[in-house]
Amino acid sequence: MEAGEEMERVLKKRQVLLFFVLLGIAEAGSTLRRYSVEEEAENGFFVVNLLKDLGLEVEELAARGPRVISKGKKLNLEFSRQTGDLLLREKLDREELCGPAEPCVIPFQVLLENPLQIFQAELQIGDINDHSPVFLDKEIILKISEMAASGTTFLIERAQDLDVGSNGLQTYTISPNFYFHLKLQDSPDGTVLPQLVLDKVLDREEQSEIRLILTAIDGGIPPRSGTALVLIEVLDINDNAPTFSKIRYEVQVPENNPVGSQVAVVSARDLDIGDYGQIVYSFSQASEDIRKTFRMNATSGEILLAKTLDFESIQTYTVSVQATDGGGLSGSSVVFIQVMDLNDNSPELTVSTLNNHIPENSPETVVAVFSVADPDSGDNGKIVCSIQEDLPFILKPSVENFYTLVTNTALDRETRSQYNITITITDLGTPRLTTQHTIIVQVSDVNDNAPTFTETSYTLFVQENNSPALHIGTISATDSDSGSNAHITYSLLPTHDPQLALSSLISINADNGQLFALRSLDYEALQTFEFRVGATDQGSPALNSQVLVRVLMLDGNDNAPFVLYPLQNASAPCTELLPRAAEPDYLVTKVVAVDRDSGQNAWLSFQLLKATEPGLFSVWAHNGEVHTSRMLSERDAPKHRLLLLVKDNGNPQRSATVSLHVLVVDGFSQPYLPLPEVVQERSHEDDLLTLYLVIALASVSSLFLLSVLLFVGVRLCRRGRAASLGGCSVPEGHFPGHLVDVSGAGTLSRSYQYEVCLTGDSGTTDFKFLKPIMPSFLIQSSERENNENTNYRNSFEFS
Repeated sequence: MEAGEEMERVLKKRQVLLFFVLLGIAEAGSTLRRYSVEEEAENGFFVVNLLKDLGLEVEELAARGPRVISKGKKLNLEFSRQTGDLLLREKLDREELCGPAEPCVIPFQVLLENPLQIFQAELQIGDINDHSPVFLDKEIILKISEMAASGTTFLIERAQDLDVGSNGLQTYTISPNFYFHLKLQDSPDGTVLPQLVLDKVLDREEQSEIRLILTAIDGGIPPRSGTALVLIEVLDINDNAPTFSKIRYEVQVPENNPVGSQVAVVSARDLDIGDYGQIVYSFSQASEDIRKTFRMNATSGEILLAKTLDFESIQTYTVSVQATDGGGLSGSSVVFIQVMDLNDNSPELTVSTLNNHIPENSPETVVAVFSVADPDSGDNGKIVCSIQEDLPFILKPSVENFYTLVTNTALDRETRSQYNITITITDLGTPRLTTQHTIIVQVSDVNDNAPTFTETSYTLFVQENNSPALHIGTISATDSDSGSNAHITYSLLPTHDPQLALSSLISINADNGQLFALRSLDYEALQTFEFRVGATDQGSPALNSQVLVRVLMLDGNDNAPFVLYPLQNASAPCTELLPRAAEPDYLVTKVVAVDRDSGQNAWLSFQLLKATEPGLFSVWAHNGEVHTSRMLSERDAPKHRLLLLVKDNGNPQRSATVSLHVLVVDGFSQPYLPLPEVVQERSHEDDLLTLYLVIALASVSSLFLLSVLLFVGVRLCRRGRAASLGGCSVPEGHFPGHLVDVSGAGTLSRSYQYEVCLTGDSGTTDFKFLKPIMPSFLIQSSERENNENTNYRNSFEFS
């Protein structure tokens, strides 16, 4: 209960606020223009040019969006946006629009949409004489007693004329006779009532029936007329007329009373007896509308409802009733019927302007202009208008029950693309009636969102040696806009690296962002590269964004191991020297190999495939070192040939073979045996690679030899200063041997000493790399150096 009272107080406050707002707007636009036109004007009839009254020029008329609105659509007017002329779109009938009301004025409004302005006007419809007077009863029967005195007046039925003013009913005439003349009397409502005045006393025995022609004439030019037959029956004497108990009856009838219900009861009495005292009730001077709406019980005087009442059409009825006795005397009375309004009409809403496609991010925009009406009266006709509270729209009242629906804030299509706005109008009657009207507003898209990539950056993996046109990945972006604003095209952006020919490596599908490798890629040439991809929508203006793409090459096992030492393409392969007194696990040599691949594809392992003496040598699988497995015996051959396999860990595995020649010697001082020639099959590519490696090795070896000779010469010069020599010279002939100490350098697992070996007259002039020397020889060499008081541990031997 308290909640209802609180709601009623809030509604009353809103009504008061709405009243003052409407009052202010109405005063601002209260200028009312009235125009006139005759009824029956044809379609297209010019009414008036409104440019001057609207204060507009022809050039700006169309831009203002003018429209003509009439309440209840009674008027069908056309407004020319080119000339400003107001024209009729159909023929007007004043009697249909206004009935007997005079003047006939129909209000209408001229609505200018941009900016919103409402111009109030009225159209007065003039009457023409297009209807003739009509008697509802073509035969009027009067019963007059023969005792009626001269000068007695008898009221007769009047005629009906739908025209008004001067075109309405003006006078009556009666056919010539000896007994009556016609007297015209003005009624309170301004109509003319015909009355017969008796000029000569009637004699029933002489003439029992008199027939007269009554003519009704209107005031049109030319005039129109209608006729009725007046039949006068002469009766015997009757000296008492019926008398009603009330001169005026007043009743109130609810408009929802059913047909056949009682409206009122009239009562009259007659002092006569017999037939002269029998009273018959009837309507007197009743219009056609009254006869259709009410029905009189001639015996009881009860007035019954013949048709449903409608307060919105007619609020009051004035019914004249007559009581006539058997002698023809009559009395009259008036029944005043007031129709009571009920809240039986729901409020009505008429949309004048509708704009249900609103661009997002727009400022305050008019969505709709509409009017509300309720044909009920009092509180039943008062209206409260509202929409949902959780929408970015507001209602602004305008003049005379016009409202404007506008956006309250800028709309965002990505947040909400459609609004269902329900306009609720409620009257204040009991019970309250409500009407709802739904407006669907579509929020159209504006390109206010740039494409967004699904990832902050992309990392793609590509297996090397791929086939051209291989799909390597997809770059994807989304755009929260719609339509063309969300249609995304992809492109490769220029790279800042001048050495990266991106256009020859990668291509992108502009429609779906798929990336393709244009050619086969080589991991050994290019391990990784990065670039940027741009995404651009089709909006206006277009928005774009970019993302970093990093491509990582995956290595494939496409390179076999390559042996750096010993060289397999030399013209005369190097022979490794093995002292016969070498201990087990003696390091004979080390095979050095590389693989251009990476990862497990470059993990090398070594394996001894074949050997002259299988049990004499072993190979360390992970570093390629060749060791003796046991002590050498006298029965072991002096020459040995080893075949080693170098393989990677790829899939499939790739491998290379290495041939080693080992010469067993008793000591490094003895002449070396001639080295066996190794015949190798070389392809054209192997010959070129061998040539390059030989040139590089010869250059490095030459530089190293010169450095060593220079170092030895300087030390010899220092030794000879005791002999007071003025210079230093290199001795000719056999150069004494010295040792070079290498303590765990490189990939060797322990300390060894090596000999630099150059062949002299053996027929071989190749550089023989470093040869290990047995430990006993190192001890003898060390003692010899101590005796000579030198610090040299390097030994070179030239033969």
